[in-house]
Order: sequence, then C-alpha cells, then structure tokens
Amino acid sequence: MKALKEYTIQFVGLKEGEHNFDFNIDNTFFQNFEYDEFNEVDVKINLKLIKKTTLLELYFSASGHVNVNCDLTNEPYNQVVEDEFKLVVKFGAEYNDDNEDILIVPHGEYEINIAQYIYELIVLAVPAKRVHPGVEDGTLKSEILSKLEELSPKEDSKTKSSEDIDPRWNNLKKLLTEK
Repeated sequence: MKALKEYTIQFVGLKEGEHNFDFNIDNTFFQNFEYDEFNEVDVKINLKLIKKTTLLELYFSASGHVNVNCDLTNEPYNQVVEDEFKLVVKFGAEYNDDNEDILIVPHGEYEINIAQYIYELIVLAVPAKRVHPGVEDGTLKSEILSKLEELSPKEDSKTKSSEDIDPRWNNLKKLLTEK
C-alpha cells in the first residue's frame, strides 16, 4: 500500500480551521485494492478537512463517472458517481474504526490515510444493479436484448376475468368491506 502514500494527510502541521484537498481517482487507484469491476474510472474527490482542538471533521465529496458493464446486456457505459461522506476523527487510547462515521486514532498520531474511505465511497456510490441507460429508455439495440425479449414469458390471452374467480373469494371480499 505504499502506492497509496499520496492519500495520507499529515494534520499535525495544519492550523485550526478549514483545509481543502483534491484528488483525481483513476484505474491505478483501484488496482492497488485489486478491484477490477470498473473498466475506466474518472472521479474527482474533494476533501474538506476542518481541524478543531480535539477532533478532525472530514467531508468527502465525489463526482465523476465510472465505466462499467451493464448487468443485462454486458454493454459498457458510463455510470455517473455523485456521493458524499462525513467522517469524524477523534483521539483516544488506541486505534478503533468499529463505527463507520467515527475513527479513533491514538493520541501520538500525526497523519491519517484516507484511501480506504475514498475506495468505499466510490464503490458504494455505484448502484448494485447496473443497467445501461439505453435499456431503460429503449434506445439500445443489441443481440442480448432481442434474445431476452424472445425468451420472455408472453401474456396469456386467457386472462382471468371476474367471472372465472371462485365465488367463495367474493364472500371473503365482502368481509373486508363490511367493517
């Protein structure tokens, strides 16, 4: 993880108040985590660090896009990534990151590595089900979509009308309306 050294922020030399840091995230960042779900990454991270006497407040803001493959058609497309995350860094006896919003670092610590938080922010900003925008609006034409359409179950012309329903159900429906 020495390649992620640029994501280490030394907060000891900083004055109290607000400090801004900008990071450009690309494929090499995710190669360090051995994460290969993205074809291409172009995300800008803006970090606002507010240093106070007893704690640090970190406000992460991510914007950009990742190129992923559609889960239905396997066609690559650019998925927009917009997300924010707040982290509070407190000082304590020992390192503790059990709470996702609060990080406790030992009192003698002078720097913090934020690479893991950037990684999680971007990965969690991508939807679990990735669908190409052309599939949703019907403009994408591909072999896979036509095959899915061909194999999808067709509506049965013998739809059940209210006459085909068992009359016992009608009696039960009356119980619901007789309140």
